[in-house]
Amino acid sequence: MTDTNTGPFAGVGPEQHFREGLEAGEYRLQFCDDCAKNIYYPRAVCNHCGSPNTSWRIASGKGVIYSTSVERTKPERGGDQNIALVDLEEGGRLMSRVVDMDPSDVTIGMAVEAFIGEIDGTKLILFRSAGG
Repeated sequence: MTDTNTGPFAGVGPEQHFREGLEAGEYRLQFCDDCAKNIYYPRAVCNHCGSPNTSWRIASGKGVIYSTSVERTKPERGGDQNIALVDLEEGGRLMSRVVDMDPSDVTIGMAVEAFIGEIDGTKLILFRSAGG
């Protein structure tokens, strides 16, 4: 069956575009072509002005930790993991993980950089400290 609808709810949805970007190795954010603001999380219409006219742009990957927590897990199940809310440089906030450092060392206000990683076979946006 072919989708013949038009408008913001027709065809491939924004979440699928976002996932396709991850599979292609690109971290993309939606951009509103009418009010010129970035949109995160992927959606059919701009959350700032309601416009359905959006496009996709490569994200800088830069962010700052807004909030952080440590999920305590047994070592045989992967050990402790960080869970963080990250304010993106382009605007928006996403929940992710900061990896490659002790989960307890992640702090509010810390600069981070995104990369595309994989957890349990799913490509995701993960972060590392931008402090070197």
